[in-house]
Amino acid sequence: MTSSIPRAGLWRRLAALLYDSFLIVSLLLLFAGLTTLLNRGPITSSHPLFHFYQLMLIAVVVVFYGWFWIRSGQTLGMQAWRLQLRTCDGQAIGWYRVLRRCSAGLLSWLPLGLGYLWVVFDRDKLTWHDRLSGTEVVVLPPDQAVKRP
Repeated sequence: MTSSIPRAGLWRRLAALLYDSFLIVSLLLLFAGLTTLLNRGPITSSHPLFHFYQLMLIAVVVVFYGWFWIRSGQTLGMQAWRLQLRTCDGQAIGWYRVLRRCSAGLLSWLPLGLGYLWVVFDRDKLTWHDRLSGTEVVVLPPDQAVKRP
């Protein structure tokens, strides 16, 4: 552990993820609605831009997390649960690390969420995507909660 601040367990992480999922679903619906309006209809699998559209949906999620993590280390769900994403070695979180963490997060979900559940068994309370991206999620003391730059 890089500091005396404890790392987050599974339940807090999942609660923050649930909070954030409401925001992400809203953003994805907004993006899909705007795209449908501009296209004058939905983009289906037979549409020539279908794969680009899918990449843009992924980009919405990555930009959501990246913007919050780079700005303060906290998404809105993480703020509610007093969690903060930090690097294990004290470096600033940049887009490269955001992309690494998001990619590794997908790997954590693929085997039925085993990479997330790993935090319960890991002696350092790290998930697979924490380890693969060199990050940690810590629980902030109440007096440090919702620190904005």
